[in-house]
Amino acid sequence: MIKILFICHGNICRSTMAQYVFQHLIDQSGLTAFFQIDSAATSREEIGNPVHHGTQRKLKEAGIPCGDHRARQMRGEEYDKFDYIIGMDSWNIRNINRIIGNNDPDKKVYKLLDFTDRKGQDIADPWYTGNFDVTYTDVKEGCEALLKDCLLRF
Repeated sequence: MIKILFICHGNICRSTMAQYVFQHLIDQSGLTAFFQIDSAATSREEIGNPVHHGTQRKLKEAGIPCGDHRARQMRGEEYDKFDYIIGMDSWNIRNINRIIGNNDPDKKVYKLLDFTDRKGQDIADPWYTGNFDVTYTDVKEGCEALLKDCLLRF
């Protein structure tokens, strides 16, 4: 089983979008039984809140089911429970490393676009930009590339 944790600041926009996009990709590929997918925040600001309405709208428009995930904060011990810990931007990576407190000895922490030709680039936060379309395009590209990486590694 490959375990993936998607992370963003509040766990209501980008990380939940990635969670449901990736889940849809594996469901469509018949690989559901081989993956465990979740998402979390680096902050406490949105804990308990549902997926942002802009993310819900964009997923619906793309024909991707959106579950009833509620925002939660990542816990340090989750480092040992997941194979991939995927942040959306550089601030997420800094905060993930602060939460896990171990400088990623097992090399599990990545930005989502690290799996694409745009390694190192950030996925813009639609909470600030208001542009869920651009975020979706980037998330979809990153999730497709991540799935290919997972299949090569395992």
